[in-house]
Amino acid sequence: MESSQDAILAKTLDGHITYWNTAAQRLYGYTAGGVMGRHISLLAPSDHRDEIAVLLARLRTGEKVEHFETLRVTRDGALLDVDVTMWPRRAPDGTVIGACAIVRDIGDRERAEAELTALYEQQRHVALTLQRSLMGTPPAVPGLVTASRYRPATQGAGVGGDWFDLIPLGAGRVGVLIGDVMGRGLEAAAVMGQLRSAAHALAKAGMQPRRLMQALDACVADLDVPDQLVTCCYLVVAADEAEVTLCSAGHLPVLVAAPGDEVRPLPAPVNAPLGVGDVLYEQSSAAVPPGATLVLYTDGLIESPGCDIEDSLAALAAACGALSAPEPPGLDAMADRILSALRPDADGHDDDVTLLLAQRPAAPLASVTTTLSTRPESVPGGRAFLSTALTAWDCDAQADDARLLVSELLANAVQHAQGPVTLHLCRTAAELTVEVGDGSPHLPEPRRAGEDEESGRGLNLVRVLADSWGVRPTDEGKTIWFTLRL
Repeated sequence: MESSQDAILAKTLDGHITYWNTAAQRLYGYTAGGVMGRHISLLAPSDHRDEIAVLLARLRTGEKVEHFETLRVTRDGALLDVDVTMWPRRAPDGTVIGACAIVRDIGDRERAEAELTALYEQQRHVALTLQRSLMGTPPAVPGLVTASRYRPATQGAGVGGDWFDLIPLGAGRVGVLIGDVMGRGLEAAAVMGQLRSAAHALAKAGMQPRRLMQALDACVADLDVPDQLVTCCYLVVAADEAEVTLCSAGHLPVLVAAPGDEVRPLPAPVNAPLGVGDVLYEQSSAAVPPGATLVLYTDGLIESPGCDIEDSLAALAAACGALSAPEPPGLDAMADRILSALRPDADGHDDDVTLLLAQRPAAPLASVTTTLSTRPESVPGGRAFLSTALTAWDCDAQADDARLLVSELLANAVQHAQGPVTLHLCRTAAELTVEVGDGSPHLPEPRRAGEDEESGRGLNLVRVLADSWGVRPTDEGKTIWFTLRL
């Protein structure tokens, strides 16, 4: 006992010290002669003296107290973080007659743990800041009500590969994107950041969902990360169409909740995840009525060890049931309700959790479409069709600009494109959208026309006079569109 590096002391059942070894002298600063017979409360700070009586009472009953962490005070008044183990001393007949204690200074350990905790929190903060920077902040899209929730993993580095994005495509169209890079850590977050940026740029170029997935698959291959797999889903929502177009690369099904209807998954072809390679991705269109809510999420929301995926999907659909009510709650309240139902333990999940709710915009006030041939008389015919619609919609203030721009686009289609030519007009409360589609895959670009050239000015007029404009490829060819604010 004298050679022990731990402080060892003995005391009576009423707390008076009867033994004090050399290590106790080093720890507390009292010599054996200075403490012998004195009460053990001498070593406790004033706000810890009540615990001395409690510990003595436990020892009197014969109980052993192991690894009790507390504060003690030295002869100089310094506070010590200590670990105390106490056990009763018994007479030969088993009667408890006293107690012994081993005391270890754990101050160094406590300080090391505090430093490690601070370093871990710093690392986690850096990782989460990096991920949120890579994930970006989706813009507010006019007419599209959304709510999103992102929870990083509570174990490990706290950084992963989940992302989502909302991409305004113009002409009342919005791209909705969600993805999940398999794996955790900074490498997964770096891959996520690259793919999100690539997907955003490809979507802004008007690329169709299946072609976007094909391009992203090539991006994953170019990253040169062995065995990297990514699930992803891309939807295009158009206000004046009764359906959405989507392509899923191995991602979990998108749910749709419409008032008065049950929550159901959107039908979509089963495609392999990005990174498999040599896959032809397929897209599909699914009916989604105006006002319905699309529910997109990553596997961290529904997958857990020992839980069947079908049961988890059923639980998610049940949690989304309120969205089908005649007067559903707000999307922010619903997002919180879904998280509480599926992930009630906010600190107990080991994967990123991402949830995105997007409510389809209301249908436009009016829209009309006509089909024209690639003959010169189609230009005045289309202009007359536009004028009739604008008069009916009380949009005479925009009539002159709209007629000029549609004449330029129709003239280009008649001269350079393949037929038939479609002219589609759509009016919302805020803007007028005009779309001219043809069968040519060639995408025009504005160019500077020479002084003696008769062409090259049409798209520049569109660029200057329209509030927004763009070109998007279609299966049949392309569509050029412009909008005018009302």
